[in-house]
Amino acid sequence: MSLWKRFVRAIRALFGGAISAIEDPKLILEQNIREMNEQVPKMNQNIATVKASVTLLEKELNKYKAEYQDLTLKMKGAISAGRDDIAMNYALRVEQLKSLIAQTESQHAMAVKAYEKALEIKKAFMKEKDRKIAEAKEALRAHERAKWQAKIADTMEQFEVHGISATHDEMIQKINEQTAKNEAKMEMAIDSVDTSRLKMEEEAEKLRAAELLKQFKMEMNSGTLNNSNISTSTEQENIKTGNKEKL
Repeated sequence: MSLWKRFVRAIRALFGGAISAIEDPKLILEQNIREMNEQVPKMNQNIATVKASVTLLEKELNKYKAEYQDLTLKMKGAISAGRDDIAMNYALRVEQLKSLIAQTESQHAMAVKAYEKALEIKKAFMKEKDRKIAEAKEALRAHERAKWQAKIADTMEQFEVHGISATHDEMIQKINEQTAKNEAKMEMAIDSVDTSRLKMEEEAEKLRAAELLKQFKMEMNSGTLNNSNISTSTEQENIKTGNKEKL
């Protein structure tokens, strides 16, 4: 490889890398969408120009044909009147009109084809434009989604860097362990309490209450219920309670 080619290759690599570094795909796509939309009015203007040419040639052709028919009738009238001198003047103009009509018809046909071709080109362009714009918009939406995903990923990485996730899991584990220990202590405390004695005392209280209620009903039915009896019953009850406490 010659020195010049190596120099050119180095320059291309240098400036190509610089251009790639400053290119923003999002901005370029947005600019492409604007440029494609801006081409539509220009294309419509060109099509309108072609259509105007078709219309102008149609009017010119109709004018030539009308004049041709008029001169043909006048030439026939002059011949019928025996005025060949006048008929010859008409004949020259009719010959010119034939040539003009032929040329104008050819130009009109070409203009019509150009107009139809322009409409086909516009239709194809609009279809391709819509496809490219839709593709570009979808790429831009994907670009925005990717930016948000990148932010979320950065946030998650920051959590991991600062040890938040590890600390969180560790604290949850410690709380669960402490809760389990407390529940175990509660179960052991419940198991250590002698509930049988409490139940026996509850049953004795129920029996004594039933016996007192029975005695009260008997005294009430016999009519012997008075203050002295209530006092005696209360003293007896206190004696029973004292004896029970001694036991």
